Amino acid sequence: MLYNSTRDKTVKLTPSLAILKGLSDDGGLFVPERIPALDKKIEELKDLDYRELAYEILKLYFDDFTKEELLHCINSAYDDKFDTPEIAPLTYADGAYYLELFHGKTIAFKDMALSILPYLMTVSAKKNAVDDNILILTATSGDTGKAALAGFAGVEGTSIMVFYPKDGVSRIQELQMVTQEGDNTSVIGVKGNFDDCQNGVKGIFNDAAFIRQAKEKGCILSSANSINIGRLCPQIVYYFYAYLRLLREGRINEKDRINICVPTGNFGNILAAYYAMQMGLPVSKLICASNDNKVLYDFFGTGCYDRNRDFILTVSPSMDILISSNLERLLYHISGDDTEMTSRLMEALKTGGKYEITEKMREGLSCFEAGFATEEETFDEIKRVYEDTGYVIDTHTAVASAVLRKLRDSLSGESCLVASTASPYKFAGSVIRAIRGKTEEEDIFKLTESLYEISGVRIPDAVSGLKDAPVRHDKTIETADMKKTVGEFLDR
Repeated sequence: MLYNSTRDKTVKLTPSLAILKGLSDDGGLFVPERIPALDKKIEELKDLDYRELAYEILKLYFDDFTKEELLHCINSAYDDKFDTPEIAPLTYADGAYYLELFHGKTIAFKDMALSILPYLMTVSAKKNAVDDNILILTATSGDTGKAALAGFAGVEGTSIMVFYPKDGVSRIQELQMVTQEGDNTSVIGVKGNFDDCQNGVKGIFNDAAFIRQAKEKGCILSSANSINIGRLCPQIVYYFYAYLRLLREGRINEKDRINICVPTGNFGNILAAYYAMQMGLPVSKLICASNDNKVLYDFFGTGCYDRNRDFILTVSPSMDILISSNLERLLYHISGDDTEMTSRLMEALKTGGKYEITEKMREGLSCFEAGFATEEETFDEIKRVYEDTGYVIDTHTAVASAVLRKLRDSLSGESCLVASTASPYKFAGSVIRAIRGKTEEEDIFKLTESLYEISGVRIPDAVSGLKDAPVRHDKTIETADMKKTVGEFLDR
């Protein structure tokens, strides 16, 4: 398997090199030259555990890894750091199956892929005789940052810098990042929103002179965002795992299709579901759920992507995004792998803030449905699901749950899977406000105790351990100073 850029098909890299680089020199994202089909029938996979299934999927994408190398990465990642034996359990509530992706060290779905990425990257470095230090640059809307920090902290031969919107994440999300230990870690607050952080990081990757300067200092740059193919592909696994568990338990029959609803911001999580579908996972519809920043909802409805709108801070901050980077990969696929078309669209987005796809490309979106939930609807959904079922969901999962409920009558009768992307403890204040009404309590740790009283679910160590953790990162900068700050980190 070789990987080319979405903007230049002449670029052809091995999987390990694509993982190491993260982003193509032309600004494009790496995509497999073909989306591989499963080499086994679905029913042959239904009795595999998560690690065994991960091998069957990832061996198709990362085929320059030996079996031993890939198993080392998988077994190192999916170990007892997850607080449930299943790693990604399913809970049935309110007529849908909630795929709980938040049982890792940082209680968000990003753990599912960022637990393995450091191992994929260090093995890739050895395979390609790379002796330079690898500096991971990551923009986060709240969850990727901590998951990446936890994955790379203390990993020999790597350093990591995380940029987050200073006033655009929850207090728990911020505390998780700024208390991160590890001499190879740096966390920087940015006076701006997530798109500003993401654009700043992309600008650094696209600065050839800066890349050369870093190389001269013995450092290569890479990314832990889902723009890195080594981050995206592991996310495919849990969609197959959920389907196979439903099959194994007799909740669905062989060849039954399911609908998958994903709360979506940067488009990586739902793109992984799209890749799973292209590989042969029986899916009827992929449902893209947006919050008030509904640029993706509008895109699927009109074929026009337009980021020229107000940026809204919501209670689902990981979805507060107006530039969905991974959508570029989907554009490439639905254009018939047309790199020139993809480049034109991305240039239009960069210069004018919008683009419109062709009617032929819109036909490639037929497997998608889209919806959005307002702030009020998000709160109402948390309260309704709790009162009807006793199940507590976070604000992002509530967006998906509300959208699914709106679209349910238009969907065929297949089982529905909701990607539950974060623990409610990560957004305890908003969840309690939804269930109990307005709360005057502001202390986040008292709020988590109240949430325990409501849910009966043990407070995760990822939250309780923050109470006495010292703040180690307290720097805040202007967006324009991001490159300068990276340069200072390289000079340490």
